[in-house]
Amino acid sequence: MKRNRFIYIFSVVGLAVLLTMLNVTSPTEIGPLGVLLFFTTLYMELFCLISIVMQLFCRVALRKTTFRGKDYLYAAVFAFGPIMLLMARSFGVVNLWTIGLIVLFLVLAEFLVYKRV
Repeated sequence: MKRNRFIYIFSVVGLAVLLTMLNVTSPTEIGPLGVLLFFTTLYMELFCLISIVMQLFCRVALRKTTFRGKDYLYAAVFAFGPIMLLMARSFGVVNLWTIGLIVLFLVLAEFLVYKRV
């Protein structure tokens, strides 16, 4: 339960920073640290959203009442997928091959979490 509050607080702070950045600055004047801040806060939002969806899925489909630390690692790896897709989009190389490689990376990373933790 403590982890959930920690994730929600960081998510709300990240959302406030993200909305402020999107409304105050433009991509040309934000600089490299602003881009890093944008991707970091977007990752925090995606991690919170994916962990909530996974908790609901575990409760409904798997009938698990607890959400273990390993499940948070699964959510953390899965939340990086849209970030990689957005980065590929910024380079202008989104095609079937790129999406396949991103999915392969996510599957291998999830397998690594499954085997190591």
